[in-house]
Amino acid sequence: MAQVEEERAKSKKIKALTGLLPFVRPYYGLVTLAALALVLTAATSLVLPAAVGRVIDEFERDNGALVDSYFAAALAVAWILAIGTGLRYYLVTRLGERIVTDIRKAVFARVIGMSPQFYEKIMTGEVLSRITTDTTLILSVIGSSVSVALRNFLILIGGMVLMILASPKLAGFVLLSVPLVIVPIVVLGRRLRTLSRENQDWIANSSGNASEALSSVQTVQAFTHEAISAKTFADVSEKSYLVALRRIKTRAIMTILVILLIFSGVVGVLWVGVQSVRSEALTPGELVEFLIYAIMVAGAVGALSEIWGELQRAAGATERLVELLNATDAIEDPNQPKPLPRPVRGEILFDDVTFHYPARPDIAALKGANLSIKPGETVALVGPSGAGKSTVIQLLQRFYDPTSGTVQIDGYNLKDLQRTDFREAIALVPQDPIIFGTTARENIRFGRPDATDAEVEAAAKAAAAHEFLSALPDGYDSQVGERGVMLSGGQKQRIAIARAILRDAPILLLDEATSALDAESERLVQAAVEDMAKGRTTLIVAHRLATVKKADRILVFDGGEIVAEGTHDALVAQGGLYARLARLQFTDGVAAE
Repeated sequence: MAQVEEERAKSKKIKALTGLLPFVRPYYGLVTLAALALVLTAATSLVLPAAVGRVIDEFERDNGALVDSYFAAALAVAWILAIGTGLRYYLVTRLGERIVTDIRKAVFARVIGMSPQFYEKIMTGEVLSRITTDTTLILSVIGSSVSVALRNFLILIGGMVLMILASPKLAGFVLLSVPLVIVPIVVLGRRLRTLSRENQDWIANSSGNASEALSSVQTVQAFTHEAISAKTFADVSEKSYLVALRRIKTRAIMTILVILLIFSGVVGVLWVGVQSVRSEALTPGELVEFLIYAIMVAGAVGALSEIWGELQRAAGATERLVELLNATDAIEDPNQPKPLPRPVRGEILFDDVTFHYPARPDIAALKGANLSIKPGETVALVGPSGAGKSTVIQLLQRFYDPTSGTVQIDGYNLKDLQRTDFREAIALVPQDPIIFGTTARENIRFGRPDATDAEVEAAAKAAAAHEFLSALPDGYDSQVGERGVMLSGGQKQRIAIARAILRDAPILLLDEATSALDAESERLVQAAVEDMAKGRTTLIVAHRLATVKKADRILVFDGGEIVAEGTHDALVAQGGLYARLARLQFTDGVAAE
C-alpha cells in the first residue's frame, strides 16, 4: 500500500511530462515551425480587438474612409488567422502522431524482450493498456492540448499587456482578480493529478482482467465461469468509474469556480468601464477594445484551467510509459558480449546448476544439476511433473539465470553471450504450441522468415502437416484464427514442429512435442523428429516414454535432481523410478521385464 501511495505521489509533479523530451528532440524543426504558426495565430487574434475599437471610434467621428480601410484590414487579418490556424493544426497534429508512434514502438520494443520474470509482476493486459490507452491520452495532449494551452498562454500575456496599454485603471481591477482564479486551479489541480493517476491504474487493471479472461474464453465457458468472470470485470470497471467520477466532480468544481470568478470580474470591470466612458476618461471604442481583451484573457484563463487537468492526466500516463521504458529486467545482455563461433557445434553443459523460480524462492527447481551433452547427441529428460525437466529447457534459452552454477553452449557461458546470438542456434517445439492469428504458411515461416514457399511446404510435409493444411479452404494461405482457434490441438502441434524443422538449428528442444497427437500422427511425427534430430543436439522432454526409447541417453529427474542415467533398456533393468514409470505406460511384456 505504501508503494502505491508513493507511486501516486509521483504524479503530483507535472514535470513528469519531461519524460516525453527524448521523443520530441528528433523533431525540433517541426516543433519550431509549429511554434511560429502558433505565435502568428496568437498575435493575429490580438490585433482584431484593436481594429474593432478603431472602427467604433472612427464611425462615431463619421470618418467613412478610415472605417472602410479598417474593415479591409480586418478581412486580411481573418485570412492570416485562417491560414495560420490550419497550418498550426497540421504541424501540431502531425507532431503528436509522430511522437506517439515512436513511443509505442519504443515501449513495445522494450517489453517484447523482457524475460518471463518481468511478466510475473505485471499482467500482459496492463502493458497493452499502457501502450494503447496511455499513448492515446498523450496524443490528445500533444496533438491538441499543448498547442491550445500555449496559444491561450500567449493570448493571456499579450492580452494583459494590451489591456494595460488601453486602460491601466481597468487593468488593475482585472489583475486583482487573478489570484482568486489561480488558487482553486492550484489546490484542486493537486487532487486532480492524484485521481488521474488512480483512474489510469484502474483502467489498466480492467484491461488486464479482460485480456486474461478472453484469452482463456474456452476454459471460462467450459467451467461455466462466465457470470463470475463478468462480475469480476464489472467490479474492476465500476471501481475505475467511481475514481473517474471523483475526478470529473473535482474538475467540474474547478471549472465552476474559475468561470464564476472570471466572469464576475468581467462584469465588475464592465461597470467601472461604463463609468469611465460617462466621465469621458475612455472612448467607447477603447472600452470595447478593453472588454474584448478582457474576455479573451478570461477565456484564456478558463481554457488553461481545463487544459491543466488534461496535462495532469498526461503526466500520469507519461509516468506509466516511462516506467516501462526504464524497467529493469533480471535477464540482460552483457555490455560487451562474446560472439558465439559459427557453425555452432551444439555442445551443452550444466555445471552444478541450482535454480529457484523467483515466484517460489524457497523451492529448488534444480539442485546441483550436472549435465553434459555432446554435439549431435539425443538426450531425453523424463520424470514426474515438477521434477525439473522443463526448467532445463527454460535455462538453456536463458529465460532465467541459475541461482548458482553455469549453463554453457560450446564452452561459452550464456551470461557472456547476446541472447539473440545463441537463441538463433536453437529450435523449440513447446508443450503448448503458440499459433499466431495469421495464415498457416506464415505460422510455419515464423521459424525462418526468409524461407521460400517451397521450403515451408517441405517442412510441413516432414511434420505430417501437409495433408490437413492442403485440405483447408485456402490451403496454406488459410487464416487459422487467434491462437489457432480454427485448428485442433494435434494440428497446432504439427505446425509448431514444422516451424522447428524449417528453422534448421543445430540445437533442437522438444518439450512434450507429441503430447497432443493421435497414434497415427505420432508415428508420422516421431519419424520426422528422428530424421530432424540426425546431426543435431536434441533434448526431448517427455512423459510418454514411447517417444524416448531411441534416445542416445535418458536422464531421469526427480525433485530437481538427476537420479538415474542410461538407455531405455538399461534403466528398465536397473529398476527404480524409470522402471516404475515404464510399467505404468507399456505393455505387459515390458512390465514383465
